[in-house]
Amino acid sequence: MINVEIWASGGGTNADAIVSYFAEHSSIRVSCIGCNRREAGAFAVAQKHALPTTYWDKDAWNTEEIRKQLKLRKIDFIVLAGFLKLVPAEITREYRGKIINIHPSLLPAYGGKDMYGEYVHAAVLAAREENTGITIHEVNEEFDKGKLLAQYTTALSPDTETIGSIKQKIQGLEHTHFAPTIEAWIGAKT
Repeated sequence: MINVEIWASGGGTNADAIVSYFAEHSSIRVSCIGCNRREAGAFAVAQKHALPTTYWDKDAWNTEEIRKQLKLRKIDFIVLAGFLKLVPAEITREYRGKIINIHPSLLPAYGGKDMYGEYVHAAVLAAREENTGITIHEVNEEFDKGKLLAQYTTALSPDTETIGSIKQKIQGLEHTHFAPTIEAWIGAKT
């Protein structure tokens, strides 16, 4: 069985969609959900699916502790699903090609440090973009600079969109495409 760990910082809607997708999978399972914020909704998602959790507080967020926890749980792949911390370079090197992230824009547009969630949607809205989407990519030592795996696009109406309407469209793309992309990516690696 291939063990996947999801790291999330927010509400956990992507984590929920991913866990549900792999619930009956024959060779891939989500083994744990890790969060760096105590109030993250991802903890409720883990509870809903009876999954163990890891709380990555400031003391635990170091290369040795991360390495120890991943080895203990025999984690093969890491999925960043709205995770807002930069993964330590040593971990990205050890797991090169085995950490995947989703970003709520068509990278390279609106990517990088401090560009996440509604900040991205606000920038897209301010630029009056006619299209936006999601980017799924491997993780390296820089925010949003890893190998591009897939992009999915949605049309916008610049005169009528709101941050909320953009968020809804993006989440629809995420919930539809992230888990199957993860499955294909893992399949190509194993």
